[in-house]
Amino acid sequence: MRVGQSKGRTERPVDEQTRIQERLTGWKQAMERKDAAAVTAFYTDDAVIFGLAPPLATSGMNHQALQAWFDTWKGSIAYEMRDVALTVSDDLAYCHSLTRLTGTKTSGDRNDLWFRASVCLRKIDGEWRVAHEHTSVPFKMDGSLQAAVDLEP
Repeated sequence: MRVGQSKGRTERPVDEQTRIQERLTGWKQAMERKDAAAVTAFYTDDAVIFGLAPPLATSGMNHQALQAWFDTWKGSIAYEMRDVALTVSDDLAYCHSLTRLTGTKTSGDRNDLWFRASVCLRKIDGEWRVAHEHTSVPFKMDGSLQAAVDLEP
């Protein structure tokens, strides 16, 4: 994860940006461990999530659904955030990145997917938490509407 290479303006002291980068690193590590409880703890209870999988939107991180998804992977997964751009104000921050998820499914299939991610964080009781997450892959504009999962930065 290249969170240390953040771009963008920072309107708060560097210590807030560093705190958020540390949170993002913890989130990444929880994803790689497939620790649904730890991942869920990074979100607000009412976080709005526009995920890769249906439905179009969910409210709150569903611990059980996340754990069920983690259980479809054999061993750990790799989660990389590249070209992270981070902007921070008093109690609101957002970042966007190109994100890579790799690993082996329980079926033995190897997955390697780059996708786009935008995350909005709110500072609640002094702690930065994910209030909105949007992940997506582009789709082919040739009429097929197929997801373009073969793209790399």
